[in-house]
Amino acid sequence: MRPTGRHRPLPERRFPDHDPVLRSAARHFAGRRRFLTLGAAAAALAFAVPAPAAGAATARALDAARITENPFTLGVASGDPLPGSVVLWTRLAPDPYEPGGGLAGQSVTVGWEVARDERFAAVVRRGTATAVPEYNHTLHLDVDGLQPGRVYYYRFKAGPWISETGRTRTAPAPGAAVTGLSLAAVSCQAYHDGYYTAYRHLAGEDVDVVFHLGDYLYEYAVDAAGGARKYTDRVLPEAFNRETVTLEEYRLRYALYKSDPDLRAAHAAHPFVVAWDDHETENDYAGGIDENGGPPEEFLLRRAAAYRAYWEHQPLRAAQLPAGPDMRMYRRLHWGDLAQFDVLDTRQYRSDQAHGDGRQVPGPESDDPSRTMTGAAQERWLLDGWQASRALWNVMPQQVCFSQRKLDLNERALMSMDAWDGYRASRRRVLDGAKAAGVDNLVVLTGDVHVGHAFDIKDDFDDPGSRNLGAEFVVTSIASGRNGAERPSTWQTYLTANPHMRLYDGRRGYVRVGLDREAARADFRTVSAVTTPGAPLSTAASFVTEAGNPGLVPV
Repeated sequence: MRPTGRHRPLPERRFPDHDPVLRSAARHFAGRRRFLTLGAAAAALAFAVPAPAAGAATARALDAARITENPFTLGVASGDPLPGSVVLWTRLAPDPYEPGGGLAGQSVTVGWEVARDERFAAVVRRGTATAVPEYNHTLHLDVDGLQPGRVYYYRFKAGPWISETGRTRTAPAPGAAVTGLSLAAVSCQAYHDGYYTAYRHLAGEDVDVVFHLGDYLYEYAVDAAGGARKYTDRVLPEAFNRETVTLEEYRLRYALYKSDPDLRAAHAAHPFVVAWDDHETENDYAGGIDENGGPPEEFLLRRAAAYRAYWEHQPLRAAQLPAGPDMRMYRRLHWGDLAQFDVLDTRQYRSDQAHGDGRQVPGPESDDPSRTMTGAAQERWLLDGWQASRALWNVMPQQVCFSQRKLDLNERALMSMDAWDGYRASRRRVLDGAKAAGVDNLVVLTGDVHVGHAFDIKDDFDDPGSRNLGAEFVVTSIASGRNGAERPSTWQTYLTANPHMRLYDGRRGYVRVGLDREAARADFRTVSAVTTPGAPLSTAASFVTEAGNPGLVPV
């Protein structure tokens, strides 16, 4: 979300020679910026990622018994559940706020176990893996041979240290008749804007899977007091008090975020399916174009660093490992015959925002049919996937507002050029593709805007009587925007300007969605404050949309 305009000043770019991912590319770029194309930049960066085997062979092995401080300070996580496998994640970092996490230049052998029970009396899989410095001592274990549709518990061990226990689950068998599914959607967790109280509540929810819809990290500086957290019992290192640009800076920022106990609790309780938006790299970037329209080859260096750190710190498979500034994040998951999840990437392949970005009246530039939110390949992948889908519910987790959202009451209203309103031809192709595929039960999950919305997705958003094609649930932020308000100052304007908008709530929290054979139900769960810890949780609103009969009904 670009709240302060496109052309705010940026800090000086820093790409030091000790940065292992960027060293070769930086040398390649020296003296050649004016002549470098995007394709050449991508090619130069593509070889800059060392292979795990090479890293394991060159790093000095450390006897894990010699680690004197708990290395599991950033918790555990699991993700992307399949019928027979799930990704397990951890990172060794006995000193998480230091480069290298206190293990710089050393590799460590780590044991792991998966069991049917929390006491690990019935272990079903175990093994060892090597945490190498080239991957910042992160592990991504694609544990297979598991039974579909069941809960498992997992943990890691390094020397005398045992991690906390994580709880995960596998997806049901392909095509299995599934009667119900419970999921949660979260987004936008600016550390400096407040506490992650919503995550503590989410850790106690009975949900099958959590979808993170972007802005897991913010690139902005965090001061010594933790911003709005106003720490009095600790002082954050000066390294956090600047915008992230280099690989090491992104890595340290993930360490700060993942050190939060409430975020760790949510990861340990549920498998996550993650998708990024802009702030994991830089505010409102579009494809290979940065916020201020700087040299693209320079931005791609930053994007390579950001993508690498993102993969390192999320429960993602090797298929998502970035090659320089490119990382395949869109992917498809299934939950038996009940739901197909088409997880989009609306940031990496998009056209630049039209009309200079921000809040603008749509015009010929924004409505140019050649403009794309997803890129041609991802768009075709999505529409082909819907043609082949046999699921009752087709769920599209993605990042920015999909439904039309007028921002004033003028006949020609302002709209956000960063959302799908700035890419209306692209949205039209997606909706026409859904209709052509016979998708009757479309649910879109969205983040980004730091408020909760519920939308009827209209065939024609300018005609209130137009056919409903699905429902969109926009989740508010975990912390971004600080406490928020139940009725923001634009509450009445937005609801009047957008008859298909059924909810507008500005408090922090998450959305819990239940799917069954008859209906989808969304509960908008909110906390009263995030600038002080421990706020209670309440349900702001609930809506149901019936299978085969799209249209939100409050309950």
